[in-house]
Amino acid sequence: MPPSALPDKLLPPNETERLQHLHDLAILDTGRDPGFDRLTELARDLFDVPVALVSLVDQNRQWFKAEQGFNSCETHRDISFCSHAVYHGENLIIPDTLKDERFRDNPLVTGEHAIRFYAGIPISIRDGLHLGSFCILGTQPKELSAQELIRLEQLARQAEELIRLHQQRVALEREKNEVDISRARYRAIVDSAAAGIIRINHCGTILEVNPFAQELLNYSEEELKGKNVKVIMPAPWAKEHDDYLRRFMHSGQAKIIGKGREVEARRKDGTQIPIHLGVSEVHSNQPNERQFIGILSDLRDVRAAQHAEQQEKTLLKILHQGLTDYQALLSQDKLWAFLMEALKELTDSDYAFIGEVLTIEGKKALKLHAITDLSWSEESKQLMQRLVAGDMLLTNPDTLIGQVFAGEKLIINNQMQDRYGNSHLPPGHPELYRYMGVPIFDQDEVIGMFAIANSEEDYHPELAEWLNPFTSTCALLIRLYRQMHEREQINEQLRQARDAAQHASQAKSEFLSSMSHELRTPMNAILGFAQLLQSGKHPLTDRQQRHVKQIYKSGQHLLTLINDVLDLARIEAGRISVSLESLNVQEMMQDALEGLQPIADQYQIKLHPLDNNTRNLWVVADYTRCQQVLINLVTNAIKYNRTEGEVFIRCSLQKTSANDMLRIEVEDTGSGISTDQLSQLFQPFSRLGAENSAIEGTGIGLALSRELVELMQGEIGVESEEHKGSCFWFTLPLSAEHDSEHQLTEDTPEAQEGCRHLLYVEDNPANQRLLQAFVDELAEYRLTLAASAELALEIAASDTPDLILMDLDLPGISGHQAQQMLSRNPLTRNIPVIAVSASGTDHGRTELLKAGFVDYLNKPLDLGALHQVLQAQLEH
Repeated sequence: MPPSALPDKLLPPNETERLQHLHDLAILDTGRDPGFDRLTELARDLFDVPVALVSLVDQNRQWFKAEQGFNSCETHRDISFCSHAVYHGENLIIPDTLKDERFRDNPLVTGEHAIRFYAGIPISIRDGLHLGSFCILGTQPKELSAQELIRLEQLARQAEELIRLHQQRVALEREKNEVDISRARYRAIVDSAAAGIIRINHCGTILEVNPFAQELLNYSEEELKGKNVKVIMPAPWAKEHDDYLRRFMHSGQAKIIGKGREVEARRKDGTQIPIHLGVSEVHSNQPNERQFIGILSDLRDVRAAQHAEQQEKTLLKILHQGLTDYQALLSQDKLWAFLMEALKELTDSDYAFIGEVLTIEGKKALKLHAITDLSWSEESKQLMQRLVAGDMLLTNPDTLIGQVFAGEKLIINNQMQDRYGNSHLPPGHPELYRYMGVPIFDQDEVIGMFAIANSEEDYHPELAEWLNPFTSTCALLIRLYRQMHEREQINEQLRQARDAAQHASQAKSEFLSSMSHELRTPMNAILGFAQLLQSGKHPLTDRQQRHVKQIYKSGQHLLTLINDVLDLARIEAGRISVSLESLNVQEMMQDALEGLQPIADQYQIKLHPLDNNTRNLWVVADYTRCQQVLINLVTNAIKYNRTEGEVFIRCSLQKTSANDMLRIEVEDTGSGISTDQLSQLFQPFSRLGAENSAIEGTGIGLALSRELVELMQGEIGVESEEHKGSCFWFTLPLSAEHDSEHQLTEDTPEAQEGCRHLLYVEDNPANQRLLQAFVDELAEYRLTLAASAELALEIAASDTPDLILMDLDLPGISGHQAQQMLSRNPLTRNIPVIAVSASGTDHGRTELLKAGFVDYLNKPLDLGALHQVLQAQLEH
């Protein structure tokens, strides 16, 4: 074994537990992570070394979650430097590997990597279980100062935070999946169960009732929830139910609970139906409350299932296609006419009718739903229309028709002409010579009848028996016809489904908001340490300052991506608004493009500046959101361009029937977009295959840009030709104001001693310069500017102002949220805050004063009124 190989005695005593912990993190062999990559890139730049690694020591290998300059994702553990750091659990610094007996013969020292310097800090997220190390490597001997060692340790701690974040994401995803699966299973079981399910508490109050039970009992959910379960019990059981529950709660002696038996249930109309009832006690999340689940099975359908199935099969063979459309026919009021015509065809009869039996004042009557047109005069035609409309009922029990619906008999007469001579018919009535009337029974009760007449062949009882499937279908349809009011219950269920979908959307938005908060926590550390490095006691070199500045900008970019996800969720939930005001196009674009030149240089892209003809152009838009859209389009044009490509930014005026618009174009010289992919461009999380490339992105930028542009009353689109580049464009309404109304002011002069300190929180540079110019004319005030609420909170706590002017429509934390945070901080709670907004109709003055603001000013600011407000608030 070479001297550098890892002997068994260097295996940590808790190796088994350490490996189990490492594997439980589910981080090994995962994809590249921008957070880890930026951390190692920072380390390499800070310490001017060619290699920086986040190394995780597995059983037989060390695997790199992030590596810069090593060009390998893993090495064997036997030659690993990091294994020594893991074993000892302390920093391992090797200024010169050739002078260290443990490593001078190591293949990593003698081979192509030629490592001469190594510094590794053990990393762990649980005491005593070291996962690996954060290390830097060099090809030349190197000594680390005490300050440099502290910085390296800080980077290692940040790597631990990133690992914890990964652990939280994995745990949260697992927990979410388990919850979603559990809820989905429960809802699927309850909502689609072929049995009634009713949940009650220990007082007998109904807490939940599923759709099947609602239909079975003819109640809506609202009519049952909150009521005592006795409402669906017949008198004998209802009277004893409360006492039975109390006895069971005290003694545990059960008659039904945990068992099952056949009982009667009372429907909304008071009728009773046979059911099988099984009751079980279930665990409740509410303390001091016991709950029970009742399972109701309808025994009516079970008893008649085999007979009904045979009838339905026969009926389908006869009526097949027509009956499959019965719902559409019923909705168009054509069902009974269709069945009547089918009956005539099946029996080869000239005439037919179908009717429903009603009970009026204790006597039976027949309402006709459909009848063959037998009219021979206008008077007879009106009579038939009245019969079908229900305005007239047949009530005589002694006629051939009455003997069927009132006498409940099958009536067949094949010699009507010989027996009656049609003398009983009105003059002009068509002759009838054969007749058969069939009662329609439902559970031994006649609920309707149909009749046929004038077949070529005699009618006989066998025909009536052969028509049993038809008769049973008519009985079913009459019942359905009587239950048409149940459609309201179906509509109610649809409304509940819609509400559930809205609640699911809200839960998603809340989840994204929560995740955004979790992601901001490590970002706060990254950005915070970057700022500490910039302003620390030990000055950095110019090169290090540039690197730290780039870290800070990259962190801000990642924070922007996090905010994009949250913004998209807010837009989908309708909880985001824009602050529309007049903006100078050139100033807005210059501010947006200022930070994009380094990105263009990185990708070797030539970014063409704007023409000067935009200097006097003004649009009505939200400054921050407009910048957000432009930065996204230009960044995409840079990233998806070819090497040494170009990006052009142009503006042009467009006239429409509604408004004059400014069209802003971002054109690149990239590979273009195929026609079949254009329709997917603005869909969230759609990257058109770029997810498999090295280009970073989330796939939400264009979707978010579209929503933001539409909120600003504009449009967005793309024109592209494959292999010839793309041109993304968006339009904004032109402002009617003149350039003279937006004169720029000079920069803020130095603060004067003894002046009242004002803090203005505003993200629009033009508005900032306007107030700066105003304060410059007033010797008694000095002004501090903050472009975000986050920065304002820091300033207010460190350099307490006498008064704060707070714009309500800010990126990130809103003005409302910032005011609440100021009021909760003992250092800032007494600072008066004045609300400022361009959305005059969106913020009621009374509501703002109740929220804690001392006053409210609307944009554009009336400087005279502003001066009076300042004097009123600060005169004491």
